[in-house]
Amino acid sequence: MFPRPIQQAPRASRIAYQVALPVALLLWLLPLLGVAMTSVRPASDLAQGNYFGMPSYLAFENYADVFRNSPIAHYILNSFKVTIPTVIGCLVLSCMTGFALAIYKFRSNLLVFFLFVAGNFVPFQILMVPVRDLTLSLGLYNSTLGLALFHIAFQTGFCTLFMRNFIKALPFELIEAARVEGVSEVRIFWFIVLPLMRPAIAALSVLIFTFIWNDYFWATVLTTSAETQPVTAGLNSLNGQWVAAWHLVSAGSIIAALPPVVMFFAMQKHFIAGLTLGAVK
Repeated sequence: MFPRPIQQAPRASRIAYQVALPVALLLWLLPLLGVAMTSVRPASDLAQGNYFGMPSYLAFENYADVFRNSPIAHYILNSFKVTIPTVIGCLVLSCMTGFALAIYKFRSNLLVFFLFVAGNFVPFQILMVPVRDLTLSLGLYNSTLGLALFHIAFQTGFCTLFMRNFIKALPFELIEAARVEGVSEVRIFWFIVLPLMRPAIAALSVLIFTFIWNDYFWATVLTTSAETQPVTAGLNSLNGQWVAAWHLVSAGSIIAALPPVVMFFAMQKHFIAGLTLGAVK
């Protein structure tokens, strides 16, 4: 029913696994390695067509040039303005909706839960025109607030699914015992359920932070100016009309990838615990 551990496989399979694993890892990391190499490649190498060979020298000043010659610091600040409120808003809403859908049994419980989940199956590309028109009519177009509100609305469905299933796995006897003692529902949620949800909150915060920080599609659809664009959309401005500064784009991409990486390693322990809790009895 379950695949056997590789240690129990035949010798030929183990050898093939040991050979295929580093090859697959190299293929997976090859684009990232290419971007990292281009980020320290001097512009003269790119002008001469040296895209894949060894650089003539390591131009680490490209990272300083990104900050000197472009508003990437402002783009990164815009990304934080969008990502942090989105993470907080999604966590607050999903904790409450997940608690209500997991604990309370009412007639339309499954219907409400289905409405939250159904939004995850809608291809987001078909929402481009109506969402853009909605932000224009509300005066939220080309603003970090409008982009954050859209992400909160769109990500809350997935977060509710995650939180509802997590709370459903918690021992219901704790809530029943608290109710017998006369504890109010608000205090049950705040003092009993919420502390038990910390692994799920940590895991979900890392996931949502990564999703929103790396979003490119909606960042280009709902923002147009350097004052409001996140870093993923702002990297396009590093290329001029006639000159492609790929060394600066690559350096900016490496810089833009650092916050999610730092976020993951800072929350790694809680992230793994939140994903694996309940996986085994």
